[in-house]
Amino acid sequence: MALHRLAMLMAFVPVLLFSSAERAATAPPVRLEAETLLPSENVTVAGKSANPPAGIRRDDRSYPFYMPMQGLRPPAVTLRIRCDASRAAGREVYAGPSAESLYGRVEGGFEFIYEAYDGAGRPCVYPFSPWMPQIVGQTQGTQYVFRSSVPGVPVTFRTNDAWATINLRLFDLGPQRVHFEMRDIALDFPNAGESKGAVHLEVLGVTRPGLITAVIRRANIFGGKNAIFVPGGETMTYIEDSVIRGNVGDNVDQEHGTYINGTLVTHIVNSTWFGQKGWIDVASGHQLKDKAYLRVYEDVTVANLPGATVPSAMPLVDISAFGFTWANNLKFKRVPPAQDVRDSLVDLRTEIVYGTPDHYPWNIMVDPGWRMPPNPLGALDQVYLSVFQNTLVDSFRAEPYVFRLNMQGLGVEPGTPTVIGNEQTTRAQQRMVSLAFNTKGTIRKAYSPEGWTYVDPVLPPDAQWVRNRDAFIRHALGLIGR
Repeated sequence: MALHRLAMLMAFVPVLLFSSAERAATAPPVRLEAETLLPSENVTVAGKSANPPAGIRRDDRSYPFYMPMQGLRPPAVTLRIRCDASRAAGREVYAGPSAESLYGRVEGGFEFIYEAYDGAGRPCVYPFSPWMPQIVGQTQGTQYVFRSSVPGVPVTFRTNDAWATINLRLFDLGPQRVHFEMRDIALDFPNAGESKGAVHLEVLGVTRPGLITAVIRRANIFGGKNAIFVPGGETMTYIEDSVIRGNVGDNVDQEHGTYINGTLVTHIVNSTWFGQKGWIDVASGHQLKDKAYLRVYEDVTVANLPGATVPSAMPLVDISAFGFTWANNLKFKRVPPAQDVRDSLVDLRTEIVYGTPDHYPWNIMVDPGWRMPPNPLGALDQVYLSVFQNTLVDSFRAEPYVFRLNMQGLGVEPGTPTVIGNEQTTRAQQRMVSLAFNTKGTIRKAYSPEGWTYVDPVLPPDAQWVRNRDAFIRHALGLIGR
């Protein structure tokens, strides 16, 4: 299978880099593709092309089986935006009903459809960020959709506005069901250092059985303190055929290419992360920081290739060991950073609690009532579990290890989400297992020495379900009644 996406959609959204002089003054020498990332470059991972096959197109009516889409009503308001007239005006110009007729307020959901082509037949570039109405009234079952008028033909929003964003703002929803979708949209916001995210799903106060689903298809996202920011809550996020190419905030040690914080599910398919903003004297953030309860990564490429400054020294993927991870065909590329590089590429962390208690079936701290059975491979249905299949690493060095599974702690420091006592617990107290199958590339070994980890294990017959994506998802969500 072809490796994916360090160049997807880059023909219409250029990568933003410092000048050669500025870069030479701050960045260490790196490979050619990390220096330029030009649209004409055929970027490689482990010696194979990372450019996507042309003409990716999937059924936009298809959703993951675990994502309940029944009960949603069609958007009450549809607004169609013209390309050339909007470009000339520097704001949305509508074909048909306008935003002015709504007094800036929408009830019952909305769909924004942006004309795909300009008058010269080129994909449209809108010189502003999308207008967002105030959402009012009843929100149960509503949908909020941003899309190109021609499926598969991307439209671009490009502006230097410091506050540029797509920000779905909904508060105190309680047990309601809401859906957000963005298709064939590129966001190029190089100065949007004030916005929390170029895409900010600011949907708060949802309680069970309420649910927020967010689907992003064929997107190219650059800008914001985080290119994507999803606050904690009852949220399932699905990202497909997309490129997330960096952030522009100034707090480079605490902001990330993507930050998903204490949600239910993150499911990513055939997509690429790179360009997290770094700096010469700061270790910097992560390309993908994901604290969902369940994470599913399929054909995902993550690289520390720099965007605006220098490569990050941090692990490329920072996820929570609390919960479940299933991955197949992860591909990592690491070039030399300015700082001493951190040793793992994937950090399964336990130092901070994310998510509400009902997101977890068992205690996330060590429990006096639990001891790991003599054969952990026979108890995989009783532990927090991560499974990494067919991981490929292309690094500037032989990585000491790819994955690190941190140790569970004794409790939480009062008034904070910080876990204490991680260094005081024993291996027998741990209720976490990680498995790696067919890990290859410039590495010495798959795992650091902590925790219950297994490389290419022979699984008992009744544990084969862990390698089946759908069975794994059903198990993880079934444990918490989702």
